[in-house]
Amino acid sequence: MSKYRVGADIGGTFTDIVFLDSDGRLHTKKISSNVSDYAKAIIDGIEQVFSDTGLTAEDVTEILHGTTVASNAILELKGARTGLITTKGFRDVLEIRNLRMPRLYDLAWEKPPTLVERYLRLVVDERINVRGEIRHPLDVTEAESVVDQLLDEGVEAIAICLLNSFANPRHEHQIRDIVKSRAPNMLCCISHDVLPEIKEYERTSTTVINTYVLPIVARYLSSLRQGLDDKSISAPLWLMQSNGGLTTSRDASERPMNIIESGPAGGVIGAQALGKHLGLSDIITFDMGGTTAKASLIENNEVTRSQEYQVGGGIMMGSRLLTGAGYMLKVPAIDLAEVGAGGGSIVSIDAGGSLQVGPESAGAEPGPLCYDIGGTQPTVTDANVILGYINPDYLVGGAVKLNPDKAKSVFNDSIAGPMNLSLEHAAYGAYQIAASNMMRAIKAVSTERGRDPRNYTLFAFGGNGPVFASAMADALQMKSIVVPPSPGLFSSFGLLYADVEHHYSRTFRQLVRSLDVTQLKSYWDELTQQAVDQLESDGFPLEQINIRRSASMHYQGQTYELRVDIPDQLLTGDIHHNLEEAFGVEHERTYGHRAGIEEPVEIVNLYVVGYIVSTESRVPEYLQGAPSSKLKENTRSAYFGTTLGWIDTAIVDRSSLSDKRTGPLIVEEYDATVVVPPNAAATLDDYGNIRIELG
Repeated sequence: MSKYRVGADIGGTFTDIVFLDSDGRLHTKKISSNVSDYAKAIIDGIEQVFSDTGLTAEDVTEILHGTTVASNAILELKGARTGLITTKGFRDVLEIRNLRMPRLYDLAWEKPPTLVERYLRLVVDERINVRGEIRHPLDVTEAESVVDQLLDEGVEAIAICLLNSFANPRHEHQIRDIVKSRAPNMLCCISHDVLPEIKEYERTSTTVINTYVLPIVARYLSSLRQGLDDKSISAPLWLMQSNGGLTTSRDASERPMNIIESGPAGGVIGAQALGKHLGLSDIITFDMGGTTAKASLIENNEVTRSQEYQVGGGIMMGSRLLTGAGYMLKVPAIDLAEVGAGGGSIVSIDAGGSLQVGPESAGAEPGPLCYDIGGTQPTVTDANVILGYINPDYLVGGAVKLNPDKAKSVFNDSIAGPMNLSLEHAAYGAYQIAASNMMRAIKAVSTERGRDPRNYTLFAFGGNGPVFASAMADALQMKSIVVPPSPGLFSSFGLLYADVEHHYSRTFRQLVRSLDVTQLKSYWDELTQQAVDQLESDGFPLEQINIRRSASMHYQGQTYELRVDIPDQLLTGDIHHNLEEAFGVEHERTYGHRAGIEEPVEIVNLYVVGYIVSTESRVPEYLQGAPSSKLKENTRSAYFGTTLGWIDTAIVDRSSLSDKRTGPLIVEEYDATVVVPPNAAATLDDYGNIRIELG
């Protein structure tokens, strides 16, 4: 019997389970997320697939998981009771932050509360300079007193971040040893292990976040592992990292900072892998679920990564726009732009009498009105039901029955009536506003970076992405859309297409012109050995391990750096010239200019990525058994705006698009609905993707 890999992705509304083997045989399950026990939904979903297919635990070779547990702990401020020990004079660095504001001239804006309250932030009198020289030794007696104070306060975890410890971690090690001697089971993180890089706020914040979510993630992964073992599922468990690579559950438990944005990464990696398979190198991904919509850019088959991002700050526009709304996390992550617009986004009338969509969401509980499980406010999903886009009898293959009459009644009373609009006009207005809000995310990764979205293919997935994709692409003058098989579960597919990857960094400040090349190579060799050791401990042979080097550099005196790839050929010949030239090219590509030869370049940080490339393609040639609605083709009236009005629209399944068909069409599937408007045509390609052409 064939062996299956399992992808499990937790969303705000649904948990998606995908079984896939090397021949493309596919089984899927969509189950409501259990907000009180996320692990239970995964176990239940896997068991349901077993029940539906006759597969058993022995047929599962590995489980790949994307989770929102860590980010939810931060968003809800439900992490561990954490203490922080830092250098005297730096107690309030978490509150001072880096003086960045998300909204200029807004006197009402307040910084988010610190993850460590001030009385749990204690200091020790010590000092190490930037060269790693001890200027003032640690007073061990004082350090013992500080540790005892935190233990007396009942902290669950302790973060240790001392000034310049990236250059010399001796004092951090001393304090950690004191913690372990007094409380052997106390969870403890030191900044030199978490982020051995310069910049105090970024290093402190990242260390604190890692410590804050450490027990939450460790308990969750332990619970999930125990639940799998109880069902005799002994397959290894891998976690999707924010950077798009997989890591072991053990490593994720020790460094949960790497899986904070685990959930959104899967879909982007899936689009990258499928894009390579299809010969599409330039893609904009669009993932719309029940709560948020996210966009990301793939250029020349490479995902775009940011080196830092903010979590818990609402709309996450990466580092391109104003920042400071959330908690700084300086780890590599797929560069996403996010807006608070999803199927559960609440539709309301603001104080000025205008229609508003989101960012508040009905979520999984109580959900949209039409779910009829307690929701009282109209949502985007209710608008789509009113417009005829969503079949109230066929959500999740008919497993979720909707109440369209309730949606129409409340939408009419709370939105259409007060605004003196017809019901369909009000619902279409909500649809257009939601689409407009989500276009902000696409523009954030394209036009705001000097990229023309018309030159990219829109890759639409998520339960609601294909409902809005054509309207958004039309407004942005994009001509081509790809809707992959099982779009509502596509983030789970991304997990199955990903490879194992680990990132390491270290501060190394030297001017390139006076660079000690021997020392540079020694530092890179140390980082490389860390990556090799980790991957070998993960069970991979040395011949499968690949290394990618890079460095962050700037012109001397600049505050921010650019990250530059450093392939092996740059480390031969005239290395000093090679590095300066590589930085100059990157600076010109990013900013449109470069400085003259008189401006020296400085290296700030070194980076190594250790990664595994599977010996066999993780993308099968074709998917077999993708969920099909097996519809008997019929028509339903759908509303396409004031000009076109209500149109009798063909309702088809994916297989009906083997020959090109012109819109309007609505493709109904187990996990998503695809709306093809009148100005578009749709067809099925050899891999089973729906290709939509506009215009």
